[in-house]
Amino acid sequence: MEKTEIKTDFIKLDSLLKFAGLTGTGGEAKYVISEGMVKVNGEVCTLKGKKIRPGDRVEFAGTEIEVAAAE
Repeated sequence: MEKTEIKTDFIKLDSLLKFAGLTGTGGEAKYVISEGMVKVNGEVCTLKGKKIRPGDRVEFAGTEIEVAAAE
């Protein structure tokens, strides 16, 4: 599992996928989310603007990342 640090209270799911390098573009991120290819905390999520906070886990294409607060 990889860790991705954010400096804000939350990050939107589509932005996180791009920020973490799991998708190449924001458009690709929105597509894979809308197609039900992304899990948040073990459940499929189709909400592009879902707020992801430190402690949440996101899975896509065989990669799992845990979001952590930057120190």
